[in-house]
Amino acid sequence: MTNEDIDHLATMLKARSGLILGSDKTYLIESRLAPVARREGFASVSALLASLRTKRDEKLMTVVTDAMTTNETFFFRDKVPFDQFKSDVLPALSKTRMNGDIKIWCAACSTGQEPYSLAMLMDEARIQFPRVNLDILATDISDRCLEKAQSGLYTQFEVQRGLPITMMVKNFEKVDEMWRISPKLRQSIRFKKVNLLDDLRMVGRQDVIYCRNVLIYFDLETKKKVLEQMATLLADDGYLFLGAAETVLGITDVFKPMQGMRGLYVKNQVAQSTPLRKLA
Repeated sequence: MTNEDIDHLATMLKARSGLILGSDKTYLIESRLAPVARREGFASVSALLASLRTKRDEKLMTVVTDAMTTNETFFFRDKVPFDQFKSDVLPALSKTRMNGDIKIWCAACSTGQEPYSLAMLMDEARIQFPRVNLDILATDISDRCLEKAQSGLYTQFEVQRGLPITMMVKNFEKVDEMWRISPKLRQSIRFKKVNLLDDLRMVGRQDVIYCRNVLIYFDLETKKKVLEQMATLLADDGYLFLGAAETVLGITDVFKPMQGMRGLYVKNQVAQSTPLRKLA
């Protein structure tokens, strides 16, 4: 790989997805793009990158961007954001949403484990909140990830990562060597392709936004732009969930952290009228 090829790839990825290549870029490029090179008929990753730089091939650019985008996820990842939603956010919003609908946007949903985790959580809480419905929109930039998410089909390894055995038995059925989530839960989520770098007004008004473990791959300017667009979409009494390694501090003042609630934020200009219980 030449420096020119790597620089061109880095520029393309930032423009198309916001991704900033890290210090381990050579290893990352090789590991992510070697399968793509073989599949697309190139002799090597270097040949693929050279073609990418010399020809404007939209299909190839899309495939490469898809492969380079980090898609790590699993059911109930990090646990705390789901505990916070069930114990604090859900009770608070259920008191103020007279029609019973709580709109949730899972941004950068990858292969769907996050929105399906929320759907399963709501199903478990149905007795406590019989009139509440979650309207879940799950979006991602990757066609490949969205296709898998919509299928609801996961490997044994994937369903074992973070998913309690009782939930797996209740909500999945065995399909050959795979596990498929129930039709009811698949139908409860709307999946849509959305690039966080674009105009996000198409997403519409939301009560809760999950945007976890994606901002860490953006530069400061891109983080600020995405967060400020999200603030315009979020209800005044809504909530934003970020990843444990992410923050709004030093980026924008449109959000402020909830005291004692790691990764949970509210709009800065609005005082929280219903204090949430601090988690132990």
